[in-house]
Amino acid sequence: MRIVVFVSRLLLGLTFGVFGLNGFLLFMPPPAHIPGNAGAFSGAMMSSHYVYLTAGAQVLGGVLLLINRYVPLALVVLAAIIANILTFHITMWQQAIIPFPVLVTVLWFIVAWPLRTHFAPLFVRKVENQ
Repeated sequence: MRIVVFVSRLLLGLTFGVFGLNGFLLFMPPPAHIPGNAGAFSGAMMSSHYVYLTAGAQVLGGVLLLINRYVPLALVVLAAIIANILTFHITMWQQAIIPFPVLVTVLWFIVAWPLRTHFAPLFVRKVENQ
């Protein structure tokens, strides 16, 4: 199981590292036409420069996973990114490659599962008075 988690962490780190850098350097050209709301959303992200925040978060999370430091923090950052990627593909662009966001989600769960004790305090129903 350790090898599966190790490989998943590396794949997840490489994926977000590369796609995050692409947000800054644009070495992978975007699709020629993005239809409807998906195109409007993508256009708004580019014109408002919001893409730099999301790309920066992806690079940060990817690098942290690759160097195996602050992995729970990287997983929290990337969970928000993955939730948005899934929401984008499910609600706005169903025709796009949906297996890839699902694969990234599965990789995230494989990496996060052994670290679940780090996330347990987030699910405490009531915080004790200090």
